Amino acid sequence: MHNITGSQVAAPTLFTHRRPIVSAHSLVRVYGAGEAAVTALDHVDLSFGTGEFVAIMGASGSGKSTLLHLLAGLDRPTSGRVVLDGVDLSALDDKRLTKLRRDKVGFVFQSFNLLPVLDAKENLLLPLSIAHQRAERAWFDRLVTTMGIADRLRHRPAELSGGQQQRVAVARALITRPAVVFADEPTGNLDSKASREVLGLLRSAVDELGQTVVMVTHDPKAASIADRLVVLADGCLAHDGAIDSLGSVGDLVEAVS
Repeated sequence: MHNITGSQVAAPTLFTHRRPIVSAHSLVRVYGAGEAAVTALDHVDLSFGTGEFVAIMGASGSGKSTLLHLLAGLDRPTSGRVVLDGVDLSALDDKRLTKLRRDKVGFVFQSFNLLPVLDAKENLLLPLSIAHQRAERAWFDRLVTTMGIADRLRHRPAELSGGQQQRVAVARALITRPAVVFADEPTGNLDSKASREVLGLLRSAVDELGQTVVMVTHDPKAASIADRLVVLADGCLAHDGAIDSLGSVGDLVEAVS
């Protein structure tokens, strides 16, 4: 399972002219039918560029996680469409959608989702192992160094702290060099110190590795590390703009929620 080649690959460059990497077009998601129907998203239009760090906030039930799952291809919209790295997800059958997610999407879960029987290195390389692919040595080494886990690769999840487990999860999300990384409350189960570490790693993934990160969070402190803030309210887009300060993030979310 430790598949690493020695080929050298040029490091990703930082993006000065961002092109859309994932976009939502009049996105609607309705759960249930008839009088019991609930509209989780109501005609949302958004576009995220390469090398961008976006925070998505809103009150409970505002549609944050629904939007993230639709953008990542983990759920299908009732109407509207998602275009990821030039591919319209609505045009894909389940098999092709699964392949696209594997190749183009990294996902960081709140609960880490590491396999307890595998060590950190095996967990990190799991997406490539499933795809029967090998990791380039240069990229693997850069990831484990950037994430600060080079000395923990032989440890199983139970032997790692929460922050260390999330570091492995972030590295796993990046190992395939996806078009975009989605993070669903990545600091929700961490203490304040580990939260700062993980947010710093996501920031580094954008600044040093040229990655695109779209993160759902309820925490204004976490959101303030991003470049851009999207706020949802009752399934609709309530705000979309650059982040100025921690204070403005908290005030804005309170105002629209």
